[in-house]
Amino acid sequence: MADRETLNRAEIVCQTLSEDDDGVRREVLAHAGSRWSLGILHALGVYGKMRHAEIKRQMTGVTQRMLTKTLRSMERDGLLTRQEFSEIPPRVEYELTALGRGLLIRMSPIWTWVVENVEDVRKARRRFDSQEGKRPSWQTPTPLPVDQETSG
Repeated sequence: MADRETLNRAEIVCQTLSEDDDGVRREVLAHAGSRWSLGILHALGVYGKMRHAEIKRQMTGVTQRMLTKTLRSMERDGLLTRQEFSEIPPRVEYELTALGRGLLIRMSPIWTWVVENVEDVRKARRRFDSQEGKRPSWQTPTPLPVDQETSG
């Protein structure tokens, strides 16, 4: 599909959203923009069913609290299932749903784009940052937070 055709199609779909649908869209897009949600999607997509601790090992830097919060949010939105087993010690497994696999499949081209273009992004940043003293202060970039754990 041509780029213009893809954009036109997306615009038509977006115009059909009700106000309530638009709120859900924004909430679900938060998963697509969250490094933790994307990491969970990827881990479950690659490895299949996983326990909480197994997911945590795949997610360098995630806190227990953030992982639990993200898993619950993704479960609420139907992206994964949580299965509890009546065992001692308790065992819980997570697995992608068809909806979650669909999101993973659609996010894969974005990850591929990032990998393919990372050096161009680095060059653009170096070029931009080298002009630091040449721009008015109101144009100076504000660094993005490294961890958005307190947001959302």
